[in-house]
Amino acid sequence: MDLDNIMEEELTDEFGIVESDDSQQLQDRQLFEHYRFEVDRGQDPVRIDKYMCEKLQHSSRNRIQKAADAGFVFVNDSPVKSNCKVRPGDVVTLMLDRPHYNTRIEPEDIPLNIVYEDDDLMVVNKPAGLVVHPGCGNFSGTLVNAVAWHLRTLPTYDPNDPQVGLVHRIDKDTSGLLVVAKTPEAKMGLGVQFFNKTTHRSYVALVWGNFTEDSGTIEGNIARDPKDRMRMTVFPPDSDIGKSAVTHYRVIERFGYVTLVECILETGRTHQIRAHMRHIGHPLFSDQRYGGTEILRGERTGSYRQFVLNCFAYCPRQALHARTLGFVHPTTKEQMDFTSDLPADLWALIEKWRRYVSARMPKEDLPQARG
Repeated sequence: MDLDNIMEEELTDEFGIVESDDSQQLQDRQLFEHYRFEVDRGQDPVRIDKYMCEKLQHSSRNRIQKAADAGFVFVNDSPVKSNCKVRPGDVVTLMLDRPHYNTRIEPEDIPLNIVYEDDDLMVVNKPAGLVVHPGCGNFSGTLVNAVAWHLRTLPTYDPNDPQVGLVHRIDKDTSGLLVVAKTPEAKMGLGVQFFNKTTHRSYVALVWGNFTEDSGTIEGNIARDPKDRMRMTVFPPDSDIGKSAVTHYRVIERFGYVTLVECILETGRTHQIRAHMRHIGHPLFSDQRYGGTEILRGERTGSYRQFVLNCFAYCPRQALHARTLGFVHPTTKEQMDFTSDLPADLWALIEKWRRYVSARMPKEDLPQARG
């Protein structure tokens, strides 16, 4: 089970555990099932905490151990400790002392920037800061809730039906284009294109550092970082860890200490551009989770430090925008291509760097834009 696909939910919290040594009090608790897994036939015996950590990818092993020690983890309907080993056929359940959050998606009147719409699909331009899908701490106020409101009078669209809706996602603090399927046929047709890598998606990113080359390709499997499960990291392409990921990039404009690049996705993994760029030493500017909010390049002066801090304030999120989206219409078979202008915060950030560089370098030495 991949919680990126079903919502991050309560497991990023500490399970709401209240520890007690009173065994009768533990037995008298009313518990509610949150997750249930049946151990695969081919599974080797493994500790319950390790097994659940792999299944619940947004929770740490330490939290699962606390849940087990508090009597919330069951194997075949009996509570177990974290050192219990599960075997093929065992039924593992996580029972908590509060009901499972209602994940039903309700329509909410939230403004949408709709770039294109017809009977089969719609393309929306998501602003930075808007969560795409309900998850941990964001059970409402998302793009999915906004789409549900916009299509509330369409009898064939059910926002809780996985056969319709979002075809792909972008991070909360990434802006740009997304496609939504109104019908099962449209979602299947678009999904096949994403799976076969025949769609076209390009992003604009401002990253730390200067590139020695004008273009390149980053290849490396992406998996959850074992030291920080809210972050992804890169492993060798030939390893058995993670999923294969390929990002192509080219330089658009150089500012000496930062570079504006275009990134074209060949695959679409969680945090792919953010993880790949960090991996090659060019974290996205202002990307807190991947180290981009540190001053990684530049001058050792107070004025430069203040300039960078001002830049962080102009764009207080990763400097990443999903600029283009292209696919074949699942019904008409027409090629559809969309382009989104840079949002105001990212545009202002780029202009600040342009002015900073132009004020400090002779005209003949200024970095040249590449379009």
